[in-house]
Amino acid sequence: MNSYLRQLFADARWLSPILLLALWELGSRTGVIPERTLAAPSSVVSTMIAMTASGELPHNVAVSLVRAGLGLAFGVGAGVVLGLAAGLSRQGNAAIDPLLQIKRTIPVVALTPLFIVWFGIGETTKIALIAFATMLPVYLNLYEGIRGVDVRLIDAARSFGLSRFDLIRDVILPGTLPALIVGLRYALSIAVLMLVIAEQINASAGLGYLINNARDFMRTDIIVVCLLVYALLGLAGDLLMRAIERRALAWRPSVMALRA
Repeated sequence: MNSYLRQLFADARWLSPILLLALWELGSRTGVIPERTLAAPSSVVSTMIAMTASGELPHNVAVSLVRAGLGLAFGVGAGVVLGLAAGLSRQGNAAIDPLLQIKRTIPVVALTPLFIVWFGIGETTKIALIAFATMLPVYLNLYEGIRGVDVRLIDAARSFGLSRFDLIRDVILPGTLPALIVGLRYALSIAVLMLVIAEQINASAGLGYLINNARDFMRTDIIVVCLLVYALLGLAGDLLMRAIERRALAWRPSVMALRA
C-alpha cells in the first residue's frame, strides 16, 4: 500500500505541467492568449518539427554548441590551472586568489561592452564571455577543494615518505575531485546562460540569431522553440555531469549507496 501511494505521488508530479500545457493550449485556441503574445503548444511543436526537418534548427544548434563548447573548454582549462596554482603554492595563492576574488564581485554581463571594444562583435567576444564566466566556479571549487583536504591524510602520506609530486597526485587531487565536479556542473549551467547573452551580440547563426529574427517578425513560436532547446542543453549538460560523477566517484560511500 505504501509503495502504491509513493508511486501515485511520484506520478502526480507530472499533473501540474500537463495541466499548465492544457490551459495554455485552451487559452490560445479560445483567443484569450493572442498568438503574437504567446504561441500555442501545438504551434510550437509544429514549428519545431518543421525547423528540424528543414535543417534550420540542427544547423543553428550546432553553431551554438560549438560556441558554448569552446568557451567552456577555455574557461575550465583556465580555472583548473589557476586553481591548482593558487591551491598548491603560497606564492600562487598570494598572486592569484586576490585577483580572482575581485573578479568574483564583477558581473560578467557588465564586461560585455569592454569585451566588444577589445575583441569586436565577432565570435571571439562570444567565446570570451562564456570562458570568462565559466572560469570562476571551476577555480573557486577546485581551490576550496584543495584547501579542504584532510590534513591528517597529508601527514599520513608524508610519514610514508611520499614525495611532493606523489602527494599531490595520490592524495590531494583525488580528494579535490568531488569539489571539481561541483564546479564543472556550475560551469555547464553558466555556459548555457552566457550563451543566451553572448548570442545577442551581432550573431549571424545560432539560437540567439533565430530568437532575434523571430522577435523582429513577432514569431513567438520560434522564440519558445529556441528557449526549449536552451533548456534541453542545460538539462543534458547536468545529466552528463551526473553520469561522470557516478563513474569518477564510485568509491564514495554516498555514490555506492545510490548504485546499490
